[in-house]
Amino acid sequence: MNNVTPRLHRRRWLDSALALAVGLSLVACATAPAPSPSPSPSPTGLNYPATRQVDQVDRYFGSAVADPYRWLEDDNSAETKAWVVAQNAVTERALAALPQRLPTRALYTALYNFEKVGLPSREGGRYFWSRNDGLQQQSVIYTASALNAVPTVALDPNTLSKDGTVALSGLAPSKDGRLLAYGTAGAGSDWQTWHVRDLATGQDLADQVEWVKFSRAAWTPDSKGFFYARFDAPQAGKALTAANYFQKLYYHRVGTAQAADTLIAENAAEKSWGWAAEATEDGRWVVIEVSPRSGRKNGLMVLPLVNGGLDGSKPKPVLMALDAEYQVIATAGQRLVIQTDKDAPNGRLISVDIDDPAPANWKTVVAEGREALQGASAVGGRYVLQYLRDASSLVRVHATDGSLLREVALPGVGSASGFAGHADSPETFFSYTSLINPAEIWRYDVASGEARLWKRPQTAFKTDEFETRRAFVTSQDGTKFPVFIAHRKGLVLDGNNPTLLYGYGGFNISMTPSFGVTAASWMQMGGVYVLAAIRGGGEYGEAWHQAGTQLRKQNVFDDFISAAEWLVAQKITQPKKLAINGGSNGGLLVGAVLNQRPELFGAAVPQVGVMDMLRFHKFTIGWAWVSDYGSSDDAAQFQALKAYSPLHNIQAGKTYPPILVTTGDHDDRVVPAHSFKYTAQLQATDTGPASKLIRIETDAGHGAGKPTSKIIEERADALAFIANAFGMAVK
Repeated sequence: MNNVTPRLHRRRWLDSALALAVGLSLVACATAPAPSPSPSPSPTGLNYPATRQVDQVDRYFGSAVADPYRWLEDDNSAETKAWVVAQNAVTERALAALPQRLPTRALYTALYNFEKVGLPSREGGRYFWSRNDGLQQQSVIYTASALNAVPTVALDPNTLSKDGTVALSGLAPSKDGRLLAYGTAGAGSDWQTWHVRDLATGQDLADQVEWVKFSRAAWTPDSKGFFYARFDAPQAGKALTAANYFQKLYYHRVGTAQAADTLIAENAAEKSWGWAAEATEDGRWVVIEVSPRSGRKNGLMVLPLVNGGLDGSKPKPVLMALDAEYQVIATAGQRLVIQTDKDAPNGRLISVDIDDPAPANWKTVVAEGREALQGASAVGGRYVLQYLRDASSLVRVHATDGSLLREVALPGVGSASGFAGHADSPETFFSYTSLINPAEIWRYDVASGEARLWKRPQTAFKTDEFETRRAFVTSQDGTKFPVFIAHRKGLVLDGNNPTLLYGYGGFNISMTPSFGVTAASWMQMGGVYVLAAIRGGGEYGEAWHQAGTQLRKQNVFDDFISAAEWLVAQKITQPKKLAINGGSNGGLLVGAVLNQRPELFGAAVPQVGVMDMLRFHKFTIGWAWVSDYGSSDDAAQFQALKAYSPLHNIQAGKTYPPILVTTGDHDDRVVPAHSFKYTAQLQATDTGPASKLIRIETDAGHGAGKPTSKIIEERADALAFIANAFGMAVK
């Protein structure tokens, strides 16, 4: 058997909210203030706060585009902060008056209150996993020498702040299991500070690494230090809005100041390049991923190690065409085993010689198939490949020569994830979940194929009282896509059911069925929950993703609208009882389809959405989304963006359903100005009598690390808002 080193357990530097690409800046005209309008009266009886308008006009290729709420982009101004307070006051009064609010919050709390355990990982003779006993603000990290041993607390983030707003943003045990590097983020920001804890004493060392973003820590095999990527410190007052360019890769040696860290890689000529590093398990190399932030494309370099540590060598380029995705999952001698979509939109495994990496010398290990390859790992001398078949998980185990050994038996149509491990151990763990099955954790032996249940959550949600199925919808151009439908057993589909439709449709992120308390609460309330796997995601590989990008972005909206029309045609629901919801890129989706078909929906909740498609690339990491969206700096792309931008296409004279916009005041991923400006425009435009509200969470960001109490309150409010729009009684 080949000497196989397991997968470099790389997390993409952006979570499921948005993936990244390179963008350009826009030159804007000067701003001139205009008189402040009076508060906008709502036909519902709400008095929206006054939102000052300015005479801001930008010109794009001969087109003049007004931006009257430009001043709301300044999140630090006293005027913006006062506007936030005033909007929240109106929204709170409206939500507090809903008879559904308190019972929905009680239901959500009851269903959320169950033990949640994360996948175990093993390092240095220790197991590590997360656990939340039910309603803890943040999950606690535990460690034990064996799965059946009594665990001890390695790190309790609940001790880091009184209100739970300081969260773990990353975790990396050293190779010898003695030290734990961990990142923290405050108030939902993407900015991280990394610390080092001595697991024997439970005390933190003096080490502190700051201004880290979109990065994890990766230890050298000698456990003397770790790699991380950071940006230069932003200007004062601009940390949450300034564009993030020129990331650099460093090595931090434990016990030294950050100022002494070794610069490993940078590119002063390419401001968009980013970096990630991971040591191979054999201790010979550090694999460095070089990303131009243009979608999923990246390059690879290797840095030689001596005795598991640095010796002053420089990184050596291996694959630097930046023309596809290359994920190293193992090493075999001088060869890298790589998952790639180069010349294989559905993905494949190849073997590349470090010293002779020309494509002509590549060897195919596992060829591209009909299913979309989502991930691969090397465990116990075998390769575990995770696929999607019609947006449901399919997992196969291969020998190192690529031959198929078996498929992993999964409990049903749903989502499986995990399968990490080590070369010297056949043990791995995976989770399985569906729309009605809370995530179970299984221990899997890749040598024998035996799977044993390790943890099954005990919840107040009675799975056996509900049912789920997969169906297929035909979009406007004839493309078929899957939807997953879940509801209480025996529900009569008479066209009168309150229904909640969720979608995303972007950045090659796959929407697969998984359990969530929002969906569970909605079903418990008597509703139908529907998940749509539309174009722009990764459910059918890179071609499916590309079909929903840039000038093809309308396909995403057409798919979602087709799903809504199908639900009506199938007599599952009717427009006045159909709500739509999505977050981040999914918030954009909701905003766009509302403008295109406002009569098709009965309520909408766009969360942390990208609403200004002409200026998204001017803030934090927004410039990197041009791979999916295009840029207003390009004439053809400008026309396409302006045609669907939620902010710029609100239709006066059309009757819109009730809308609850949500965002966080510390969101430095999709800056809250998107939601601020969109809401201001909604409230100023004649879109009918239904309420147009914004709920702005304070000390919260894009979603990662949000404390339990804020999660429950925000999501329960969204469900109560929809239930009220549909006249539902909640017990």
